[in-house]
Amino acid sequence: MSTAANAVSQADNKTLDALIAAIAEGNMDPLEELYRLTATPVHSFALSILRSRHDAEDVLHDCYLSIVRSAGSYRSHGKPMAWILTIARNLSLSKLRESGREFSLDDENTGGYEAPSDAVDIEEKMLLEACLNQLGDQERQIVTLHLTAGFKHREIASLLELPLSTVLSKYHRALKKLRAMVA
Repeated sequence: MSTAANAVSQADNKTLDALIAAIAEGNMDPLEELYRLTATPVHSFALSILRSRHDAEDVLHDCYLSIVRSAGSYRSHGKPMAWILTIARNLSLSKLRESGREFSLDDENTGGYEAPSDAVDIEEKMLLEACLNQLGDQERQIVTLHLTAGFKHREIASLLELPLSTVLSKYHRALKKLRAMVA
């Protein structure tokens, strides 16, 4: 697992809540730490929706600007990453609408998943990207959220507004596809 993914899984919800609370009080110093802990899953999630590195980077930056603007209205329910990824999802969907593209489960546009640079070498990144591009959009998002951000299936179901059974079946179907591709 990558250093960034480890950082997110090790950062407990209280830590992220405290960083957001400090930002809400006007202290911008914690923003760097919040970014360090959460940027990789935010970028990966945006990329899984937009399938464009450039657009995902735009959403990444817009997400943290939105966090700064919205931190004062944030109410902790023990799931700060879900709040952050909801912002990223809304910005990503807005970006799709602005560009005239639609979010489609059957979209075959190639984009890519960006693994953290310290996680794998270039050949492994290419293999990972090729494999993830063979998955459907929801499958790719579910796998990305589970493996990159460390979300539990129940949390992913809530974030994507899908039944838990759908998330579980899509996750297991995606793993079978990935195993078949690398076998």
